[in-house]
Amino acid sequence: MANIMIQTINWRKLLLILAIGVIPVLSGLLMMNYQLERKLEENAQISVQEAVFSIDQALGRMEDSLETILPLAGKPCAEVLDALDQSVTSSPHLRSLALTRGKQAYCATDMDPLEYISAFSESGQRAKLVFDAPSSPNAAIIKIQKPHSDPGVIATAYGRLLRDELRGFQDGLTLLVEFNDQYIWSDGDSRDPQRPSQAEYNHRAVSEKYGYVVIGGYGNGYTAQEFRLSLHQVLPSLVLVGVASMFITYLGLPRTRKRKADTAAIDS
Repeated sequence: MANIMIQTINWRKLLLILAIGVIPVLSGLLMMNYQLERKLEENAQISVQEAVFSIDQALGRMEDSLETILPLAGKPCAEVLDALDQSVTSSPHLRSLALTRGKQAYCATDMDPLEYISAFSESGQRAKLVFDAPSSPNAAIIKIQKPHSDPGVIATAYGRLLRDELRGFQDGLTLLVEFNDQYIWSDGDSRDPQRPSQAEYNHRAVSEKYGYVVIGGYGNGYTAQEFRLSLHQVLPSLVLVGVASMFITYLGLPRTRKRKADTAAIDS
């Protein structure tokens, strides 16, 4: 009976030592997972707002070109075409410029049909993303205008203007810019067979100025991947803390047992 009691006590001590060793490891893993989730959530939320600010600035540079060219709108094309070409050549962010009168395009620096250009002027949209420009059939094109300006100016730029802004966010987050039913991201656009995965920590923000939407999110499984990477770095330290806790507990148990024995001897 005494041996059974001794074995039971020893098992209890062993379980206590193991529990004390496991607790800091589990607590550390839970804290690491919590901090990772908070970090990804906050980064997604902040990044979409920063992306809107960044893209608004890029489109704003295009809009500044409209202000510069607007005094030429309404004048005969033969008089101003050279000035339009010169403005496009000197502005690396511009693809083309076109002048409108009565919402109809009448002068342009590119080879797109005037009827095609006029369709955007008549739409009343301030900014638009298209993939059907006759002169650039394989390119993503951004169009911008002042909808209520007549005569007016239309400026276009290649989609890389947006992609360059999105590529500035190199932290694993996928950012997508959506203009109504058309969208673009750093490595693709609406013409791809599938949208990029943004299943985790998905956030969106709307540009009040230009009406587009920025959607940000991490791909499916990204959190688990990041947790495994962090685990390789943190786990050895957590295990070391757990082992140290077990060792300290083990050393403390004999002293406790000795104090109990000394107390019993004094009482007798």
